[in-house]
Amino acid sequence: FVVMDAEVARKRFEMENDIQEIDNSDAVYEFEEDEYNDSIAHRPWRNDVSYFKNVRISAIALIKMAMHARSGGDIEVMGLMQGKVVGDTMIVMDAFALPVKGTETQVNPQTEAYIYITEYLSKSRDIGKNESAIGWYHSHPGYGCWLSGIDVSTQMSYQQFQEPWLAVVIDPKRTISSGKVEIGAFRTYPEGYHPPNESPSEYQSIPLNKIEDFGVHCKRYYPLETSFFKSSLDTTLLDLLWNKYWVNTLSSSPVFLNREYITGQIMDHADKLKQARHQSGPASATKSKDSKISKVTKDCTKTTTEQLHGIMSQVFKDHLFNKFTPTPPCSMELDPN
Repeated sequence: FVVMDAEVARKRFEMENDIQEIDNSDAVYEFEEDEYNDSIAHRPWRNDVSYFKNVRISAIALIKMAMHARSGGDIEVMGLMQGKVVGDTMIVMDAFALPVKGTETQVNPQTEAYIYITEYLSKSRDIGKNESAIGWYHSHPGYGCWLSGIDVSTQMSYQQFQEPWLAVVIDPKRTISSGKVEIGAFRTYPEGYHPPNESPSEYQSIPLNKIEDFGVHCKRYYPLETSFFKSSLDTTLLDLLWNKYWVNTLSSSPVFLNREYITGQIMDHADKLKQARHQSGPASATKSKDSKISKVTKDCTKTTTEQLHGIMSQVFKDHLFNKFTPTPPCSMELDPN
């Protein structure tokens, strides 16, 4: 039953994250370092601030990053990604954790981490993994996938000296609640660049105590379209990773595991409603108030749906594993003779 449950969960995970299976001969698995360096030598991203439009992440890298983010709990963690670029697409083939000390709001690599990066990439080349470091990832436990002011400064520095470079953010708490990896991929604009006044491509819930930081810096970077892939070459490694990921993350009940996060979400929704209720003024303010209430309604609906799914999952597991019904003994007829 446990094996069946894990297998069903894996298929559901792949479906919800839309992980596409590609052929083993796909060009994504080919890498010739000299040819690759020649292909990016003209650096087209210098002439187009939003040159990169897409990110493709391997299922192996996705699960590794999600596991690492989950292991940090309420503390931010950080790692690097290995891969390459093909045209306007950044391809993430693998990821590895960094030995850094983070806090609940930021994570900064020190000298020890940079030494580790150098040694790790050197060992990777020794075993034939020649893909360069292509970006960094870190976690935002419970407050969504976006770049803070510190994240923007870090990414801008990387893009200045380490191009091509990508920033990925994962929210492990929202991942546990929804069952789908909450992830975002971003690149920053050059200093002083003012992008067109466009609204965000997709609404996301930002905690009230983070809204100011989000609003001040949200025009300094842009999101990339993210997709995921795997092939039969990844099967064995995926099986090993999945067994650990399933036990540590998805097999646990989000109702119990995330109860502090859910409580915080409910309090945040209440604070936002109070803020919208106390807002008064002309018609434009009323329209803004309606917009805020509409957003809080979306947040409340999402939280409620995730809780219902968590409760349904818990009831199913309880029925499957704990409700043992003994088989009644067979009735025996006595021989009258």
